[in-house]
Amino acid sequence: MFSIFILTHNEEVEIAACIESALLSDDVIVVDSFSDDRTLSIAQSYPVRTVQHKFESHGKQRTWMLRSIPVKYDWVHILEADERMTPELFQECLDTIQTAEHAGYYVAERVMFMGKWIRHSTQYPRYQLRLFQREKVWFTDYGHTEREVVEGTTGFLKETYPHYTSGKGFSRWIDKHNRYSTNEAIETLRQLETGSIDWKALLFGQSEVERRRALKNLSLRLPFRPLIRFVYMYFLLGGILDGYPGFTWCTLQAFYEYLILLKVWELKNLPVEVPKQVESLQNVK
Repeated sequence: MFSIFILTHNEEVEIAACIESALLSDDVIVVDSFSDDRTLSIAQSYPVRTVQHKFESHGKQRTWMLRSIPVKYDWVHILEADERMTPELFQECLDTIQTAEHAGYYVAERVMFMGKWIRHSTQYPRYQLRLFQREKVWFTDYGHTEREVVEGTTGFLKETYPHYTSGKGFSRWIDKHNRYSTNEAIETLRQLETGSIDWKALLFGQSEVERRRALKNLSLRLPFRPLIRFVYMYFLLGGILDGYPGFTWCTLQAFYEYLILLKVWELKNLPVEVPKQVESLQNVK
């Protein structure tokens, strides 16, 4: 068996369905970032543990969770509130940990948007590290999200999990990505000033994760990024095959890229108070 962590903040719309999917495990822990809606009360109506911890960043929250919260099992799986565990994935996780050859395993997400699986323009299969030995993994921050650090090798599972993005409406999606774009702008400045393109990983990377991260670093340096991203996702990846939801998805992703570019320009040119982590990058000029 393995324990399941569920990360939440103001997830009253999603949390019940997420918990119900996770109750295949007998050790489910909801880690809440002091929600001010009904998330916690809904979670406490289920046979799960609830813990609250002030949110600093995605990486720090996950690392604190793994190091500070006792669990019943050595192996853990992470879910976010808009994701679901499936019986098929649960069984594969059980089978895998019985004869585990790696410290952690990546699982592909199926992005569900406007009632449809957006298979093409989401670069499916897009993997996230979700099943792993708790003591061998921690997380660092990268842009608006996190990156895992694993003591040992990693593998890939065949089953997938659904990710119901934008399940709380387009306004919530726009507000969230407006916040995310600020952190992405900071990371973009850092990469442009101190990073480089890993051509070896881009061309000969041994896994989809390695190649995708190298492609991300390349994309930061391309002109007309929003337009390029739309053309790449809609035409080259086949988002056009996903119908109207696919067109909407590709448009929103291009808009998100444009928000990042606007905030990079703002951080570099406008006399506004900027985050401390950007000051050193500006002083390099």
